[in-house]
Amino acid sequence: MARASEAELLDVRGRQVRISSPDKVVFDEVPGGPVTKLEVAQYVVAVGDGILAALQDRPTALERWPDGYRRGMVLTTRTGVQGDGFYSKRVPKGAPEWVESVRIAFPSGRFADEVCPTELAVVVWAIQQNTVTFHPWPVRRGDVDSPDQLRIDLDPQPGTDYADAAALAPLVREVAEEAGLTLHPKTSGGRGLHLFAPIRPEWDFVRARRATIALAREIERRDPGRVTTKWWKEERGERVFIDYNQMARDRTIASAYSMRANPRATVSAPLRWEEVPEVTPDDFTIRTMPARFAQVGDLFAGANGTPENPGAGLETLLEWAARDERDHGLGEAPYPPEYPKMPGEPKRVQPSRARHDADDADDGAAAADPTA
Repeated sequence: MARASEAELLDVRGRQVRISSPDKVVFDEVPGGPVTKLEVAQYVVAVGDGILAALQDRPTALERWPDGYRRGMVLTTRTGVQGDGFYSKRVPKGAPEWVESVRIAFPSGRFADEVCPTELAVVVWAIQQNTVTFHPWPVRRGDVDSPDQLRIDLDPQPGTDYADAAALAPLVREVAEEAGLTLHPKTSGGRGLHLFAPIRPEWDFVRARRATIALAREIERRDPGRVTTKWWKEERGERVFIDYNQMARDRTIASAYSMRANPRATVSAPLRWEEVPEVTPDDFTIRTMPARFAQVGDLFAGANGTPENPGAGLETLLEWAARDERDHGLGEAPYPPEYPKMPGEPKRVQPSRARHDADDADDGAAAADPTA
């Protein structure tokens, strides 16, 4: 039996962080050979200023893979499917006293004390907990009910890919600028593209989500052949879905510089706008990002907002939302299935099922009516 490798102590800006089983393989198919747990921790240190800025003072769910990631592994889901990885939404037992937390409320009304990174050592400690991806909320610990980022998730549907999302991005940027927003792009680390805008934390999740719906509908109105806001997959077609529900409470997006659980060990890479149509997600991995970060710095810094420069307001987008409802009958859109029924929300049933139920009702009425 092979002897387990001895633990390593990393000095992370003056804080000692223990990495046990440093030779443990986390990714096994990466060009250049397997990626170990120690290499993952060293990656986080190499991009430290960027990943900490993306997570600083934000409630953060940890996507943990205790046995590393292998092709074919899956995440545990909300529907009860037991997978190889899972989301950790509460501070793990035994965490050091310097791992701080913040209390958040879930849509169910339950509460949890979630990890809230305040220093880079906390991020490295999360790697010791077998974290692969960090999922921060779009809020800060000072006000966990008021988003300070608007997050736009361009999600290519089957038959489309990253290139389709990239081709759509200039239109998204143009419409956002009309609403006063400045967008900052990054790859998702998968097939999609994420666009973040700092906003003033003056609106709750319901209104921030409603503003995102209004933005998405305006983009769809201008290019319906390439864009969809349809929540039900059967209605989306081969288009790019703008996932407005990523702005709902407790829905999160992988942070900038986060690794993703895939065989290539890609990372969510901030981009210059001129790079968006030129790159592919596979260009950015745990092994290529450190050199890029050393060369270009934190391209995502502007997305995080600061007290001195908190970002834009949502007034224009909320005016668009009111216009859509008044002039086009477009009110709320469906929430994710785990949410309680929300005010003004349409029926949460997929269209084909609704048609089937309606047909059954018509057949039943005809059978009961002898004159039919």
